[in-house]
Amino acid sequence: MPSSLPNRPQHWDIFCTVVDNFGDIGVCWRLARQLAFEHGFSVRLWVDDLGAFARLCPDLDPALGRQICGDVDIRLWPTPFPEMDDVADVVVEAFACQLPESYVAAMARRQAAPCWINLEYLSAEAWVADCHGLPSPHPQLPLTKHFFIPGFDEQSAGLLREHDLLAHHADFDAAAWWQAQGAAPQPEQLGVSLFAYENASVHALLDAWSAGERPVRCLVTDSRVLASVADALQHPLTPGDNVKRGMLELRVLPFMPQQAYDDLLAACDINFVRGEDSLVRAIWAGKPFVWHIYPQSDAAHLVKLDAFLDRFCNGLSAAADSALRCFWHSWNAETTSAGDWRQFALHLPEIAGHTLRWRAQLAQLTDLAATLADFCRNRL
Repeated sequence: MPSSLPNRPQHWDIFCTVVDNFGDIGVCWRLARQLAFEHGFSVRLWVDDLGAFARLCPDLDPALGRQICGDVDIRLWPTPFPEMDDVADVVVEAFACQLPESYVAAMARRQAAPCWINLEYLSAEAWVADCHGLPSPHPQLPLTKHFFIPGFDEQSAGLLREHDLLAHHADFDAAAWWQAQGAAPQPEQLGVSLFAYENASVHALLDAWSAGERPVRCLVTDSRVLASVADALQHPLTPGDNVKRGMLELRVLPFMPQQAYDDLLAACDINFVRGEDSLVRAIWAGKPFVWHIYPQSDAAHLVKLDAFLDRFCNGLSAAADSALRCFWHSWNAETTSAGDWRQFALHLPEIAGHTLRWRAQLAQLTDLAATLADFCRNRL
C-alpha cells in the first residue's frame, strides 16, 4: 500500500542492538519518541536487550515482547526473526546493526521499496560532509541504503533536539532541583555530575577536589565510573551513599531515566559525560562539560576527539583552549593531574560563556529527527 494514502501515518521501523548497555539504545529511544510525538509517525522500535533498555525507560516491562511506551511500539528483536508482511515505509538500521535477513527479503518484496537508512555514529570529522546521504545499493536486491551521519554543521544530519528542549532548559530552576535533592546549593560550591567509563584519573581528580579551595559537590551516577570512584575512596559505594572528604562532598545517585538525567545536567556547573547520547545532552544543557569518548584499541577515538575539539574550541582564548584540550586529553588518557584540573578550572568562566554561544550556533541547525524525516519524505 503506498505510504502517501490519506489518513495513514508514515510507518517507521528502527532496529537497535544494545552495545555498552546504554549508548545506542539511548539515541534510538530519543529518536523514536521524537518521530512519534513531533512528526506523528507510527514507530516500531526493535531492541535485542529489553533489560538494559528498561533502565532508561522504567515503564518498560522487559518480560513483554511487545508493548507501547511513549507512543512507540516497542518490540523484542528475537532470534530467529519472524517472517513479516508489514515492512515499514522507512527502515532505520541504527549504528550499522545487521538487519535480519528475512526482513531484508521482505523489504525487497514490498511493492514500493522502503527508504532504508543506516544511522551512523556522531562525528565531527571532515569526511562527514562527503559521506552523509550517500547511497549504497544492495549487491543482489533492488534496495538502496543511505548513510545518515549526525554532526555539527549543515553538511551533516545535525543533532537530536526536541522542539521544546532549549525552552525547558531556559525555564529550569537549578536551585529548586538541588533543594529537591535535599542538598541546598552553597555559596561558591561547584556542582559536578560524573558519568564516565572506568578511569584511573578519578583518583587524582577526587584528591584535587578534596584539597582545593573551592567546595565541590560531585554527583556520581550508578554507572561504570562508580567502580573507579569506589577504588579511589577505598570502600564500596551504592546509590544513596554520601561521602565527605575535605572540600569534596560526593553523592551516589541511582541510574536515571533520560528526562531525569537531562535535569541533572542542567542543574550542575560542569558535566563529565561519556559516549554519544550524554555528550549531546550536555551540549544542549549549555554548561561546561568534559567528554570521555568511547575508547578504541587502535586509538582511532583520539582522532575523533581532536576533530570535536577543533570545532568546539574555535573562539576560545589561547590559554583557555590549551587548558581545555590538555584536561580533556589527560582525562581520556587516564593521566589527569591536580595541575591539569586547576588550569582547566581557572578558565571555567570563559568556557561557560563559550559553551552557551556554541549551543546557540548549533541550535540554528535543523535537528536530526526533522532532517531525517525530510530526507525520507523526499524518497517515498
